[in-house]
Formats: sequence, structure tokens, C-alpha cells
Amino acid sequence: MKNIVVVGSLNLDTVIEVPQMPKAGETLAGTSVTQIPGGKGANQAYAVGKLLGKVKMIGAVGDDAPGKVLVNNLKSVGVDVSGISEIKGGTTGQAFIAVEDSGENSIIIIAGTNADVTKELIQKNEDVIQKADIIIMQLEIPLETVRYVKEMAIKLGKTVILDPAPAVPDLPDSFWKGIDYIKPNETELSILVGRPLEGIEAIQEGACSMLKKGVKNVLVTLGSEGCLFVAEGTEEYYPACKVEAVDTTAAGDCFTAAFALALSQGKTCGEAIVFGQKVASIAVTRKGAQTSIPSPEEIME
Repeated sequence: MKNIVVVGSLNLDTVIEVPQMPKAGETLAGTSVTQIPGGKGANQAYAVGKLLGKVKMIGAVGDDAPGKVLVNNLKSVGVDVSGISEIKGGTTGQAFIAVEDSGENSIIIIAGTNADVTKELIQKNEDVIQKADIIIMQLEIPLETVRYVKEMAIKLGKTVILDPAPAVPDLPDSFWKGIDYIKPNETELSILVGRPLEGIEAIQEGACSMLKKGVKNVLVTLGSEGCLFVAEGTEEYYPACKVEAVDTTAAGDCFTAAFALALSQGKTCGEAIVFGQKVASIAVTRKGAQTSIPSPEEIME
């Protein structure tokens, strides 16, 4: 099994359940509030660990109670946390997540110490990057860090998977060039290409636009509609597993982690997509981020 390294964010998620998303100026009564370990990077590392993959995380937390909770939670599923720095006087990242009755969500993130995942922190962990086979990143850490890690990884011949969330518009083509896989959802893809994408043909065109920017493979997750895979000369559609969604908060993170794990086990890209869909389909039937991630035994059922 190959080594997976996640470079990314750790957040304490405050999850508020609501009947529907409030409109501008509207006061809405929520039904519950809970705090759950999260952050896109931590979710992905946790999922790989829980699925028995070999994974290490590079990130940053504050010297506060939330930081300790997040690190200990990763340790509980075998994630190597030696690459996570504790920033003295720092405040651990947070996310505020509204989940409506349909299971759909909206998320506001506060970077906190995720902003301390800098080029200098990566340089301290350069040996970790060198020993990795697959590197997963997101955009909840500074963009210059993502670019730096990507360029280092490409020079070292590593596989780079980027989950471009939160999506950032108008990034130069040089940012994307050489990335092996990106996994936006349709909303994120629309932001990346700078235009509305309505209908599967428009989404295909959007994915092809990312190929022209230098990305090698594009996986567009379409929620309950499945996944679209686009590479040079290839377009394939993978229907979703039909389930009753309760909370989609970590669905994309589960997909990314399971996809990377399958690749690390020598699976084909198509097989990895199907495995990612299966893991994500279980996660959306449960509440929370890391609390929703299934075990290997549950996936085998």
C-alpha cells in the first residue's frame, strides 16, 4: 500500500440543523447545535485512516482545547499526526455549518491556524512529502502553500489530488498545470471556470476548460446525480448510489479520501471512483463530518 499525505485544514465544526436555509434578513429557529471534529484536510486524513490506509497529515492547530480534540481524533484512527504543528497563542480553525432537512448544507469557515500552514511549515516537513506517493490538498490553507506543495510534488513524481474548495475564481493556469486530479462539485467548477454551468453538457465543457488549464483528470461530483470523469479524449459518467441523504457535510471529503486510498491500493481510476461513491453514499446517511465516515466492515456489507 502506498503512502498518502494530506496537507490541509483542521477545523472544529459547529453544526446547526435548520428546516431550510434562511433568506437575507430572515431570523430562523434552528432545531439543534453540535460540535464535531472537521476541516476538509482532517476529514480526508481521518477517512483514509478509518479505512485502514497509510496516511500522514501536515497542518496546524492552536494550543487550545479544540486543537487537542482534533489531533486526538485523528490519532484514534491511526493517522500519523507528527506533521501537525501546534501554534503557540493560535486559535484553531472553525467552521459553522447549517444543515437543512433535505441534508444539503452551507458552510462558513474561519481560517484560524490553518493560515499558518505556510511554505516554511512545509519545508520543515519536506521529508514527509518526499516519502509520500499520493498528496491530497484543498483550498482551506493559503494558496501559495498549495502551489508550493504542488510544484514540489510534481518535481518528485508524486500523484497530486486537489479538492478545490472553497473554490477561488480567476486563478492563473500555472496554478493548475500538472495537477493529476481535481474533484470539484458542480458549483465549485462553475466558480473555477467563471460561468454558470447548467446541464450535463455545460458541466462537461467546464471540465474540459480545466483540462486546457493543465489539469490531467477532472472528477465532478454531482451529488445525487453521480460523478462525471473527464480526461483527454475520455468522458465517463458514474451514476450515484441511491440513498436517503441526512447530511452531505463530508460527502466530498469521503469521496476524495476513498478515491485516493483505492489508487494507493493499485485500483484503476474507474474502480477508485466507484469505491469513493460507495463510501460517500454511506456518509451522507449520517450526521456530522468525521462522525459520518464508515468503517471497512460497513462498506463490505
